[in-house]
Amino acid sequence: MTENIDEKYKNVAEIINKAGEFAYPITDTLINILKYNVDEEDLDLIFGFNNQISQTMEQLKENTGLAEDQILKKVKSLAKKGVIFNQPNRQGVMIYRLLPVARQFEYTFMKKLDNSEEFRALADLYHKLDKEIEALIQTNYNKFNSTLDKRLPIDRTILTSFINKETGNEIEIVINEKVDVPTEIVLASQKVEEIINKYEDIAVGNCFCRQYKDLLGDPCKQTEIRENCFTLGKSARHTAEQGFSRLISKEEALKIIRATREDGLVHKAYHLHSDITKEEVAICNCCSCCCLNSRNLMIGPVVNANNYLAKVKEDECIGCCTCIENCQNSAISLNNENIAEINEEYCIGCGICAYFCPENAISMIEGPRLVRMIPPRKN
Repeated sequence: MTENIDEKYKNVAEIINKAGEFAYPITDTLINILKYNVDEEDLDLIFGFNNQISQTMEQLKENTGLAEDQILKKVKSLAKKGVIFNQPNRQGVMIYRLLPVARQFEYTFMKKLDNSEEFRALADLYHKLDKEIEALIQTNYNKFNSTLDKRLPIDRTILTSFINKETGNEIEIVINEKVDVPTEIVLASQKVEEIINKYEDIAVGNCFCRQYKDLLGDPCKQTEIRENCFTLGKSARHTAEQGFSRLISKEEALKIIRATREDGLVHKAYHLHSDITKEEVAICNCCSCCCLNSRNLMIGPVVNANNYLAKVKEDECIGCCTCIENCQNSAISLNNENIAEINEEYCIGCGICAYFCPENAISMIEGPRLVRMIPPRKN
């Protein structure tokens, strides 16, 4: 019986892998995570998503053979575990979308969790899965490295501020004349406040990366803030309905944003279907010691979209290392003349360095960029 059940969960894992851009290795670790997220009596609903990840109720009834009341009961259970996204589309039709493992992780750890044996064990499972993914990528390093240039950005960095904290003066913005932006392109919002003000529905939950690290016994060294992961619009309504977050006002959201800025956290926007030309669905505020997309913690390829590149004014830099200490992506170092230098390969244009520089000696070069990173090869 156990073998038969495990085989069913393996089939479910294959179906859930279709919902994301990355196919997770189907190991005992992944199966145990799915057993936590998906009750055995709900497996039949997941099987109905085999050929189509997003479906209407009529489609689900046809593909599962289940009655509507049975589907709604299972959806309610699975949505609470972050496995299904159930929200109406623009025409008002309810759509049921199967979510990938990565989203299940985010929703699980976005909700305020007790530091209990149950959740520590779950965090340990995800940590073990991370190690298995890392091993898979290292084993197939050439394959992942060769496709790095073809990968789309998973997040977009928002400049933290246009004002230098220490002096109160404007940070110098230099237009990159070499970058030709087509006139028909509508640029995404470049201020986090603009994004917040666009949405009527805003929800905040715990930073899933930080809470995950808390449960692993390795708490954040940069900030005490936990509740600063925002979802927007339809995503806000969903996460609030399922208990992953709470709806808040724009004023409270902006207050939290200001607090994250003072702790040097990086604002990152996430877009619908990971397409930066579409509307934003979430905002994260990332540190350097917990963010799984940062240079120091990434286990696989990461592509970031941004609109700025930091540049040190060499004649004004005093070599105080403030920028180095605050750089989320370890992209700054001192040269032989004790002048800060920016590694363009890793600068994600957040402007944290320019914000905290006591001399206001860092300008930001404006122009759309992509930063592509892959962990160093270990074997």
